Amino acid sequence: MDYYKILGIPASASEEDIKKAYRKMARKYHPDLNPDNKEAELKFKEINEANEVLSNAENRKKYDKYGKDWKQSEAYEQAQKQRQQQTRGNSQNYTGNNNEQDFSDYFESMFGGARNTQQNSRKYKGQDVSATLSLDLKDVYTSQQQVLTINGNKLRLTIPAGVENGQIIKIKEKGGAGYNGGPNGDLYLQFDIKNNTQFKREGNNLYTTIDLDLYTSLLGGEINIATFDSHVKLKVAPETPNE
Repeated sequence: MDYYKILGIPASASEEDIKKAYRKMARKYHPDLNPDNKEAELKFKEINEANEVLSNAENRKKYDKYGKDWKQSEAYEQAQKQRQQQTRGNSQNYTGNNNEQDFSDYFESMFGGARNTQQNSRKYKGQDVSATLSLDLKDVYTSQQQVLTINGNKLRLTIPAGVENGQIIKIKEKGGAGYNGGPNGDLYLQFDIKNNTQFKREGNNLYTTIDLDLYTSLLGGEINIATFDSHVKLKVAPETPNE
C-alpha cells in the first residue's frame, strides 16, 4: 500500500500535515459514522496503518527507503553489511596470498562453505506488529487493565488514565518471533477512543453544557451536575450570563 496516497498527502508532507490528514480521513471513515459498511471499515484500518507508520519518524524513514518491505529494513541492512564485510575479506584472501588453503577458503565463502554457515546463524529481530484497541471515553477516565491476545499470546496491559485518541504506544518484544534466536519484534498499539457521552474532550479536560433556568441565573444558587462517576454541586453566581 502507498501510505501517502491513502492519506492523500505528498511524500514531502510535514508531521502536522500527516496529523491533519489522518484526523480528516479517520472522521470520514470511522465505523460509528459508517455502520455495517465493510468498505469503510477496511479503509479505516488502512488509514490507521498509514498513520502508525508515517507519524513515527523512524518508521517513516524506513518506509521511504524500503517501501512495503520497511519492517524488514534491519534484516536487509544487516545482510548488506555482512555481504560487504565478506566481499572485503574474500578480496584480501585472493590478492594477498597464493597458497592452496587461501584459494580454498575463498571459494568456500563464495559457494556455500564455512563462512556462509556463520552468516546463516546470524540472529535477526522479528517483525513489528501493529494493532488497534477500541475503548470508550469512560474506559480511559481512570487507569485500568486490559488483557489482549496478540499472536495467540495473552498480554496484560495497564492503560493509564487520559490516554488520547490516536495515541500509539510501543511495547517491546511483544511482536513477531525473532529469527535464529534473535529478539522478538515490538508491538505498536494505537488507541481508538469513542466518545458516546454528553462531554466534549479537549486534552485532559472535559466540557459539558448545562441548561440553567432564568431564575437561578439571575439570583444565583446551586445546581447538581453529573460526572462520569458521581454528581457534584456547583454554585451559580448571581447574574450569570448565557454563553
